[in-house]
Amino acid sequence: MPAHKTATTPDLLNPVASQLSSTDRTATDVLVGADLLIGADLGDRSGLVLALPVPEGGVPTEGESADTLAQFGLDAAGVTQTWEPTSKPGSVTTVPMPADAPVRTVLLVGTGAGTADDLRTAGAALGRAARGRQHVVTSLAEGSDAVALAALVEGICLGGYTPPRWSGKPADTKSAPAGAVTLTGLPGAGDAEVVRRAGVRARATMLARNLAVTPSNLKNPAWLAAQAEAVAGASGLDVRVWSDDDLRREGFGGLLAVGGGSATPPRLVQLDHTPSGANRRTPRIVLVGKGITFDTGGLDIKPAEGMLAMKTDMSGSAIVLAVLAACRELDVPVRVTGLLALAENAVGGASYRPGDVVTQYGGRTVEIGNTDAEGRIVMADALAYADRHLDPDVLLDIATLTGAARVAFGRSMAPVYATDDALREGLVAAGQRTGEVLWPFPLVDDYRALLDSEVADINHIAGSKGGAGSITAALFLREFAGDRRWAHLDIAGTGRSDVDRGLLSKGATGFGARLLLTWLEDMR
Repeated sequence: MPAHKTATTPDLLNPVASQLSSTDRTATDVLVGADLLIGADLGDRSGLVLALPVPEGGVPTEGESADTLAQFGLDAAGVTQTWEPTSKPGSVTTVPMPADAPVRTVLLVGTGAGTADDLRTAGAALGRAARGRQHVVTSLAEGSDAVALAALVEGICLGGYTPPRWSGKPADTKSAPAGAVTLTGLPGAGDAEVVRRAGVRARATMLARNLAVTPSNLKNPAWLAAQAEAVAGASGLDVRVWSDDDLRREGFGGLLAVGGGSATPPRLVQLDHTPSGANRRTPRIVLVGKGITFDTGGLDIKPAEGMLAMKTDMSGSAIVLAVLAACRELDVPVRVTGLLALAENAVGGASYRPGDVVTQYGGRTVEIGNTDAEGRIVMADALAYADRHLDPDVLLDIATLTGAARVAFGRSMAPVYATDDALREGLVAAGQRTGEVLWPFPLVDDYRALLDSEVADINHIAGSKGGAGSITAALFLREFAGDRRWAHLDIAGTGRSDVDRGLLSKGATGFGARLLLTWLEDMR
């Protein structure tokens, strides 16, 4: 009989190992989807690809790009006249070279006006075009400031990302990220550090994506808690995991209700980053992530089509875990705690029901209006725990929460709610810098009455009485945040992608990881 073939399991916690063959690291130690080298010795040029920017006005006939072309025996004006490349950000014109040429291919990449957004788009296009290549040298970074350089690096990394596969077939090397990308034209003393930090943020996004696209027959609350423990060990984090018995003993009624119908019990995970030299006066930020490892909708069951993407319904927790994993590498100066509220919303004999009254952590009672609005129930437990025991200076949650947010905002931006103007503005600014766009949305106090219940302290949905589903979900969560400075990111639209284009791969996006890390870095 032929030998049984076993599908390979990707190394989900190490996007580098799961995507790249062994390559030499540089002093900057950036190896994320592609090896970003600054001013490196090019060595063997037999597999070399040259990528040059096409800004508004065409390929410059003087400067770094022209000099680089000349180094390989090419004339900038001649290349432009022959191939007529466009400056549209993200456009790529491929110029094949003769077999005896010093480079295999020249890529002309549109960079538009050279803004951070333009370079992020150009970087993503280059990352995609460089898949399967051994070595790419590019001057796209020439003349860019720190924000634009970081955007370019993140674009290259995320454009080159390919999701993990569980397959018995050999990996397709043609779709693998480039072995190395050399950035030229970076004279600034701090450029290497900008590249390193951008690589760390991109790797965090990849980690969040890898976890979110893992099939739910492999990924249940216990599995995800184990991944969190592994990340904690590798990243210098303190970690605590609540078992279902622990949750029952301490009164986490929301997690127990949502997870009651599943064969795999719920978990709560706490991760803590403590910076060097921290004391009790060091600010503490608590991040809460929704972690529904699969969402059937419960007894209010979803239609089949609506269930297909529900392995990614734990994206909020994946993002929080990825952010905590990067805190030490980025030297985040504040104390950061992550709470992962993990459950599977399944159908079973012990499933919670519409009309049930659930006692959340802290004693508040909630009437269940629809079992498919489970995310806010598990997060309410985590928020109440954080308010009571962790004394956060800022409490923030992130979740693929409402279809209403997806309908209102589509896939390109997410609503942000906050009880504090400065907090909201800081998050919006971080989103603008990273291309993860947030739009401020109001907490309309008049809508709070829509959550009134005749049998419990509060109903967890407004039902069909008033609409405004994203706002009322935020109002519900606010009830459990106490008087803390609190913010809520609803990534139901941006957390998933229907297309494989630009920075995005089809499936989970990791939206929020880069903006939250940038926001935390800015606290120094």
